[in-house]
Amino acid sequence: MIDYIIVGSGIAGICFAEIALQNKKSIIVFDNNSQNSSNIAAGIYNPVILKRFSEVWNAKSQIDFLNNFYPLIENRINTKIDFKTPVIRKFFSIEEQNNWFSASDKISLAPFLSTKLLYNKYNGIDSPFGFGEVFHTGYVDTKLLLNKYHQYLKNNSNFIQDEFHYSKLEIQTDFISYNNIKAKSIVFAEGFGLHKNPFFKYLPLDGTKGEILIIKAPNLDLNCILNSSVYLLPLGNGMFKVGATYNWEDKTNAVTEDGKKELIDKIKELLNCDFEIMNHLAGIRPTVKDRKPLVGTHLEYKKIHILNGLGTRGVMLGPSLANDLFQNIENGIPLNDYIDIKRFDK
Repeated sequence: MIDYIIVGSGIAGICFAEIALQNKKSIIVFDNNSQNSSNIAAGIYNPVILKRFSEVWNAKSQIDFLNNFYPLIENRINTKIDFKTPVIRKFFSIEEQNNWFSASDKISLAPFLSTKLLYNKYNGIDSPFGFGEVFHTGYVDTKLLLNKYHQYLKNNSNFIQDEFHYSKLEIQTDFISYNNIKAKSIVFAEGFGLHKNPFFKYLPLDGTKGEILIIKAPNLDLNCILNSSVYLLPLGNGMFKVGATYNWEDKTNAVTEDGKKELIDKIKELLNCDFEIMNHLAGIRPTVKDRKPLVGTHLEYKKIHILNGLGTRGVMLGPSLANDLFQNIENGIPLNDYIDIKRFDK
């Protein structure tokens, strides 16, 4: 008898696996490599929604939690994956500057928005109106995290690379079993794969396709994360990750010419230097119609749980939400109504 079967090993699954291991629980993780969004994600954590100048829900506690969480993962996998990096917002007008200062006066946003405009001169970027800086930001190298953490799980016989067959799950009063594995609980963290899950497919997971480009721009000397109509994330050696598109209709992982053109057009609006496209990737983000995560326990089967719907902010939401779910399962601590799937109970 183990403590947890975890289905899915993207950001959500890894976060729950790590919380369980930190609490001395035994786990088995299943993954069939069908979901790509965590692998290609920018992995940026930023407490402010810059499009609307509003605070991410529960931002301070999430940032505080991840600042303790990712160093523990780095220690476990012996790899640096969390990079504290400033996020700057390019202004296109005096009006945008004024909107920034108005937002920085709000109590909830004041800790995160600098009141000093930056007029840094970055070769390759015209910026007559300057930039605003967001505090407590950075990014997690999600591809490296997934590769190293999967290897750690495999080395410790905690990982099964195979499709999970829901029909083989047997539900008892006090435990569940799958093939020859018995567990006290099962957590589904499948991302967009939730649509095949008979226990939770009633939940309104929408899924939003995102496409990104990896570009090479040797003359661009940007050393921070630039947020504008797209983000530019420095990868080193003149390489940058650029994204992302939002497509609510296409539910495939295939890259498109339309997505590529949209990103190229936006890059050309931002940069005045040459760039070369090195790679083009796509994935389906696990987004929810009400823009809130999906966390909780099945209404009928109390040993079946879900951690999903992290959307575009997986590396920021994942650690604290995984802990919230763990504390709910193990210690009966109620989930916040904002994230609890009980909001969809009929």
